Parts: sequence; C-alpha cells; structure tokens
Amino acid sequence: MSNEQLDQESVVPIQDAIEQNIPRSVEEENELRRQETIASIASIQAVPNYSEISLPREILFMFLVCMSQLLTQAAVSQTMNTSQKISKTFGVENDPGEISWFSASFSLTVGTFILISGRLGDMYGYKNMYLVGYVWFALFSLLAGFAAFSKSTIFFDVMRAMQGMGPAIMMPNSQALIGSYYPPSLKKNLCMAAFGAVAPTGFTFGAIFSGIFAQFVWWPWTFWVCGMVSLLVAVIAFFAIPNKIGIRSEGSFDYLGSAFGVAGLILINFAWNQGPVVGWHVPYVYILLIVGFLSMGVFVYVEGKVADPLVPPEVLSGETGYVLACIAAGWSCFGVWLFYTFRWSLIVDLDSPLLSGAKNIPGMFTGYVAAFTTAMLLRKIPSSVILWMAMIAYLVGIVIMGTRPVGQIYWAQKFVSVVLTPFGMDMSFPAGCIILSTSLPKSQQGIAGSLVSTFVNYSISIGLGFAGTVEYYITKDMEPSLETTIHGMRVAFYMGMGLAGLGVVVSSFFVLQQFLVRRKQQLAEKYSENQVHIPAYSEEAKEFDQEEE
Repeated sequence: MSNEQLDQESVVPIQDAIEQNIPRSVEEENELRRQETIASIASIQAVPNYSEISLPREILFMFLVCMSQLLTQAAVSQTMNTSQKISKTFGVENDPGEISWFSASFSLTVGTFILISGRLGDMYGYKNMYLVGYVWFALFSLLAGFAAFSKSTIFFDVMRAMQGMGPAIMMPNSQALIGSYYPPSLKKNLCMAAFGAVAPTGFTFGAIFSGIFAQFVWWPWTFWVCGMVSLLVAVIAFFAIPNKIGIRSEGSFDYLGSAFGVAGLILINFAWNQGPVVGWHVPYVYILLIVGFLSMGVFVYVEGKVADPLVPPEVLSGETGYVLACIAAGWSCFGVWLFYTFRWSLIVDLDSPLLSGAKNIPGMFTGYVAAFTTAMLLRKIPSSVILWMAMIAYLVGIVIMGTRPVGQIYWAQKFVSVVLTPFGMDMSFPAGCIILSTSLPKSQQGIAGSLVSTFVNYSISIGLGFAGTVEYYITKDMEPSLETTIHGMRVAFYMGMGLAGLGVVVSSFFVLQQFLVRRKQQLAEKYSENQVHIPAYSEEAKEFDQEEE
C-alpha cells in the first residue's frame, strides 16, 4: 500500500478528532495540513507500522502500554489500603501526617519528573525511555519493600519517591507511543481511552493485592511482586513494541528550565505535605514554599527565552489551558477521595485490607464505560462539555462519600460514590490526552503526554497536602479519640469538595467560552457567505441589464 493510499484511507483530519470552534487563518490551515502530513509519515515509518502489524501483536502492544497506567495507579494505592499495617511497622500509626507521606512521596516524584521525561522521549525515543522507566520502577519497588527492615519512615518515603520516578519516565512515553504510532482517527481515540480506562482497574488491583499480602503474608511483598512484574513487562516490551515509533526531536534539552521547574515543583509539594506533619509555624516549611514559588517564577521566565522549552507557552493558554486547569482541580479532588475513602474504611468501618480493596471493584467497570464513551463523544460534542460532566462526577462522588454517616451500610452511599467517581477520572484523562496529543506536533508527543500526566499525578499529591493541612489545623487542639479522627476526615473531604467545585466553575467558564467562540464563528461564516454571494449576483445583474439596453 502506498503512502498516498494510507493518507487517503486512514488519516482522519485533526478537526474531526476533537470539536474545534476557533476560526483559522490561511496560515493556520496550512500548518494544520503540514501536521497531518507529518502525522502520516510518523505513523508509517514504525517497524511494523500500524497497517502492517498483526492483530495479536497489536493487542500485546496496547496491553503493554496500558500496563504503565495500571501499575502506576496500583502503586498509588499500594500504601493507601495497607497504611495501618505499614504505619505499625514504623511506629507512626497515630500520625496521619506521616501516613499521608506514604502516598504523597510517590505522587510527588511522578508528577514532578514527568515534566522532563516527556522531552527526553522526544529526543531519545519513546520506546527507549519506556524501557528505562520500567527498569527503574522495578529496582526501587524492590528497595521500597526492603525498607521495612530499616524501621525508618524517612528511608521508606525516600524509596517511595525514587519508585515514583519510574512511572514518571514510562507514563508520558507510553502515551506518546500511542500518539505517534496511530494517525488521528477513531482508533487512536479508542486506544487513548483504553490507556485512561485502566486507571480504576489499576488502583483497585493495587488495593486488593496489597490487602492480600498485608493480611495473609507481609505488606512488603506487594512491592517485591510489583518489582518482579515490572521487570517481566520490560523484557516482553523490548521484543513486542514496534521500533522507530515517532519522529526524534532535533532541538536541545532545556537544562536550566528543567532545574528550576523540578526544584520548584518538589519544594512546593514538599512544603504542602510537610506542613500537616510539623505545622506551618516551623520556619523551614514556609521558607521552602516561598523558594519553590520563586523557582517556578524563574522557570516561567526561562521557558519564554529558550528555543526549545519544556512547556511551550501556547499549551497553557486557550483550550488546552482550560483542559489542564480542569484536570488539576478534578484529580486533586480524586487524591483526597481515594486516600480518605480507604482511611475511613480501615478505621471507621473496621474493614480488613482485602475487603477494603474489594469494595472498589465496581469502579473498574464504570471506568471502562466512561473512557470509551468519552472517546466517542469527543467526535460529537465540544470538549468543554465532556470536562464539565467529569467535574460534576467528581463533585457528586466526593459529596456522597464525605457525608456518609458512621455505621452506614456499603450499598447506601459508598457504592454510589465508587460507581460515580471513576466517571470523573476516565472522562477527564482521555479527553486531556486526546486534545493535547492532537494539538501538538508529532515531534512533541512526549511533551503532550508529560503535561497531562504531570497535572494528574502532581495534583493527587498536592491535593493530599491541602486536605492534610486542613485536617491538622482543625483537630490539633482536640482530644485524641475516634470522634476527633472522624471529624478530621470529614473536613478533609470538605476540602476535596471545594477542589471539585473549583473544577466545576472552571469547566463552566470553558463551556461558555466555547459557546461564544462557536457563535462568533457561525456569524463570521454567514457574513462571509453573504459577502461572496451578493457581489457575484450584482455583476451578473449588471451584465444582463447592459445586454437588455
């Protein structure tokens, strides 16, 4: 099959992939056509390419790519479902601030180092970085398990943070493998949806298996098994994933921007999560927060000056800016919902780790429904409406969970929340992936993947910091008791409701903005048609009149 035939039969115009409502100039239309051509070339050069790959190998390829999302979310829930068991090993079972670090340290590095790993994938190859990420993840998963012998929470938190750098490398490059392998089409949308759909399955599997090991063996086994599985995936992926996927970027790496960006994100996140542990009155906490914001200011300045920025300025404005803002608000709410749902289950409902994980199984199925529905709807309705629906799901889900009475049965409110909340996850994530993948050229698919994953994982961690701060200051002067713990979890849920509400507000503005742009476009098209039609009619009428005379 020739390249021209592939272009005609398989490449769907980019504007069909998502709802575009902004009028384009001639230059913009030419650039769109240029990107479509590059997309076609990039998709054809892979060995084997998307038209030559056998069905069994293509299924295995997508399975391996989706494993990145599944294992990342499983690693998030590894310490949520077993937090009580782990905290007893380290002697911090009565310190919720320390316990929150078990999860926050992982999400901190995932959300931070994704910022640069996507760019490295653009430069050195998505498959290569994917494999590096899995080997790193395997190594530090094993070491996180061995940290149990040290009896040191600091060592365990550091190993969790190092473990998180593995998904930080493999996640954006997994997404970039999909974005570069397939041309813009419904099939690509469905593959992106599948990548997002496994997120609820990931944290459910992580919760269940970590619960099994904690209840029947010993909790470090969940990390040791995770490390062994990661090594196996890396070996299979080396042979199964097609080679030469994507177009290597010829630009330079932004070392200065990377240094300030990573430093700023780490310091801000560390301060927000350390504040609930030692208190915000401790000088080093707010000093680190100030330095972190100053570092981000320098990062923004540097990005505006370098030739090849980590984050192209145009990505943070317009439609993509709204998308990332909604993802930040929604996923920070999700971090609060997930952590405190498990904490409530273990402390208030007195569920075993295994039962606590099993109660989240219904969310797996609704996640798949939400993701694939989103892939179809993005071709029918504006992206702003998809994100608004996702934010509503987040808000309703956490309100139902956060107002649940003590002693209530599972089926009354918790079941409903477990079913609804994955709609927020699996509508916002695939929508963000598809929109940014379509908006950026083939040579920047790593950046597209890194931005979405950065906002997702960093927001989970920073949301826990917000909730932990609220919980700490509301309960610090109260008498330690079960009632105090419950009250602390309540106010943390309220913080999550506020974050979800912010997402609803932002997405509502996004809906309004797209409506106004669409209306403006329709008026412009009508005006243009009239301008073209009337002069042509007038000239014909004038000639007819002259002939009659």
